Amino acid sequence: MWNALRADIDAAMKNDPAARSRLEVLLTYPGIRALRLHRLAFFLHKRGLRLLARMVSEHARRKTGIDIHPAARIAAGVFIDHGMGVVIGETAVVETGVVIYQGVTLGGTGKEKGKRHPTVRKNAVISCGARVLGGFEVGEGARVGAGAVVLSPVPPHATVVGIPARVVKIKN
Repeated sequence: MWNALRADIDAAMKNDPAARSRLEVLLTYPGIRALRLHRLAFFLHKRGLRLLARMVSEHARRKTGIDIHPAARIAAGVFIDHGMGVVIGETAVVETGVVIYQGVTLGGTGKEKGKRHPTVRKNAVISCGARVLGGFEVGEGARVGAGAVVLSPVPPHATVVGIPARVVKIKN
């Protein structure tokens, strides 16, 4: 848990030019607080303490404005910047190095069973207000533009924008 916290603080220091010190990040960044509480909720959820996990999750949402389901899998080293309004669904997977900005939804499209939330691969960036809806992958190093609505897989190192999102650039 300490290693994960250290990795999250490192991600904030790397991705936020306004971050002045590790202590400031630890004490004042809502994304760090939300991830810390999510890890507790995830621990409880995995041990079958589902109600307690949801209570921790709801407390985190009220304190930070960031709503992360206790079953979501979030790696260490993720940075949620200005996280108000971020929603991460139950079957979502977020890998290390991912940056998520305010108002992002990693959600589902209905009441289907199984994997219904996205998997966001390493070093992807999900910009402000983007909606990524469905059980597909956002590829490694991909960029999702502000306000985009992503309804299908995003290739690695691609940039997608629009409603519905379309690829406008692929690295190299």
